[in-house]
Amino acid sequence: MLLIDRADFCPANPYQDSPQRLPQSPTATISAPHMHAAALETLLPFMNPGARVLDVGSGSGYLTCCFAALVQPRGEVVGVEHGEGLRRLGEGNARKAVGSREWVESGEVRFVVGDGRRGWRDGRGGWDVIVSFWFLSDWVFARRRRRVICGWVDLG
Repeated sequence: MLLIDRADFCPANPYQDSPQRLPQSPTATISAPHMHAAALETLLPFMNPGARVLDVGSGSGYLTCCFAALVQPRGEVVGVEHGEGLRRLGEGNARKAVGSREWVESGEVRFVVGDGRRGWRDGRGGWDVIVSFWFLSDWVFARRRRRVICGWVDLG
C-alpha cells in the first residue's frame, strides 16, 4: 500500500479510514484503508510474481494497482467494472499514479467493462486470484490450481 498513493485514487479524504464516495456513481465507493489492508494480507500467499489476478468491481483502481505491485514481475491484473464510467475512472487513476502508470502502459494492468459476476475470459488462461468486494460484500476468493479457497475478511 506504500507503493501506490491512495490520494491518486480517492477524490477526498484519501487517508481517512472510512469508505469514500466516488463521484462517478451514486453507489460506488473506495473502501476504507483497513479493508484494503485486510484483503491484501489475506491474499498475500497467493500473490506471487507472475500471478494473474481478476479484480471484480475494481472501482477507483486502487486495490487493482496494489495487487499489481504484489505480482510483479510478469504479473497481470485485470479490473472488471459494470459500466464505462467506472472503468475509465480506474484506468485514468492508474495512469496518473506514479507507481502504476507503466503497468497500464505495458498491459500488465487493464480495466475492462463486463459482468464480473460471470468472471472474465480473455483467452490468456485462468486466474490465480479472483477478488470481489462488490457482489459478495466482504468475501475474498483465491483460485489456485483448480481449487477455490474462500475466506471471510474479518473487519473486526
